[in-house]
Amino acid sequence: MSLADGILAVLVMAVWGTNFVVIKFALGVLPPLLFATLRFLLVCFPAVLFLKRPAVPLRHLAAYGVLIGAGQFGLLYIAMTGFISPGLASLVVQTQVVFTIGLSMIFTGDRIRAYQIGAVLLAGAGIVVIATHAQGSATPLGLILIIGAALSWAGGNVVARLGGRVNMLAYVVWSSLFSVPPLLALSLFFEGPAAIATGLSHLDAGVLAAVAWQSAGNTMFGYSLWAWLLSRHPAATISPTALLVPVFGMSASALLLGEPLQDWKLLAAALVLGGLAVNFFWPLVKARTTFRRSES
Repeated sequence: MSLADGILAVLVMAVWGTNFVVIKFALGVLPPLLFATLRFLLVCFPAVLFLKRPAVPLRHLAAYGVLIGAGQFGLLYIAMTGFISPGLASLVVQTQVVFTIGLSMIFTGDRIRAYQIGAVLLAGAGIVVIATHAQGSATPLGLILIIGAALSWAGGNVVARLGGRVNMLAYVVWSSLFSVPPLLALSLFFEGPAAIATGLSHLDAGVLAAVAWQSAGNTMFGYSLWAWLLSRHPAATISPTALLVPVFGMSASALLLGEPLQDWKLLAAALVLGGLAVNFFWPLVKARTTFRRSES
């Protein structure tokens, strides 16, 4: 991978990681489900008018839209209304890797490997550390919501994988058409018209910029650039950079929001990221070792 492409990959991780601080800012004004509704509304309009629908079944787009919209970000935004800190949210949501492995076994016939079991155990130990030390930084409900968001993200990954090679930007834009209706319905039911009207009445330039950043920066820019990098390089080269998301997330939360980085948080981060690193790097290391043996 060239230096320029490496910088672009790190830039995407910086956008995705620091985005948790932006989410926290906007949630100070907007109810979480309304915030998610506005995010995906701006993702699909007006871009859907200019991007050709990807050649996948509508049920795939619908499933992805509901899982990522109402599932991942709906639950994430609710959790970040006081149930979990932004830094921990950026870390725990990365357990989507573990859930992706499990769902792939169920729906695509993938077999679990011994190293994947080790990766799951390491990441799980990190979550246990958080659950037993997170007083003031996360509640049990917050952890449940974020794990639900990670499971929804993993489900979206599996659905997207079933679609094969497509224009990922178009895929995200068109699937967002199916994110907006359930999010709006849930917002009306749980938050109510009065809370929605109050949130909309307090929109200012800062909050609008945060919503626009969620749509254009985090989703459209981030996903499209990520897909472009994956099209140019092997997944084993690009995917490990995702380990930087919680690094940026926890660092930004500490610097901009004053979120403390206690020793137990660093230990939890080391365990979770260690599990993810094992999952990413073990096959690559094994392949190189096998290749060297075959040459000798």
